[in-house]
Amino acid sequence: MISPLGKGFKVLEKGKKAICIGGGIGTPPMLAIAKEYGENATVISGFRNSAIAILQDDFKAQGNNTILCTDDGSAGKKGFVTDALKECLLNEKPDIIYACGPNVMLKAVAEIARDNGIYCQVSLEERMGCGVGACLVCACKTVKDGEEYFAHVCKDGPVFSAEEVIF
Repeated sequence: MISPLGKGFKVLEKGKKAICIGGGIGTPPMLAIAKEYGENATVISGFRNSAIAILQDDFKAQGNNTILCTDDGSAGKKGFVTDALKECLLNEKPDIIYACGPNVMLKAVAEIARDNGIYCQVSLEERMGCGVGACLVCACKTVKDGEEYFAHVCKDGPVFSAEEVIF
């Protein structure tokens, strides 16, 4: 057995506030990190419609503030998670933002976090063939210390600081 592989989300000390953003199948990874913050976590979940929305009761059961967004408005707020994030930031600035979902969503969340001076971590969704960085299927373009390089999502991630990822 060669697990656990990769790197997970950084958990801040008790009392800190977090916004956890999940887009579609990027919502389940938010459950564990949001649990670490309990009532100090706001979870923003986005789905195409109400029929595929998941985990809302689970987030509420662990004390998280939940905001559901659907593209078609069939449940929660109509619109994207980024709209809900911008609205949240008008009221309160969290200590950290976590996100997992499609790259277009992650890029937008990372930009919003950067523009508001909030540290952000993103969990990338890439196909992973080998799990140890040998096959290069999961390579993603990143930057560290001013140098661009290809990181492996399976061993270097899947969680990266948002400012490291070149979307």
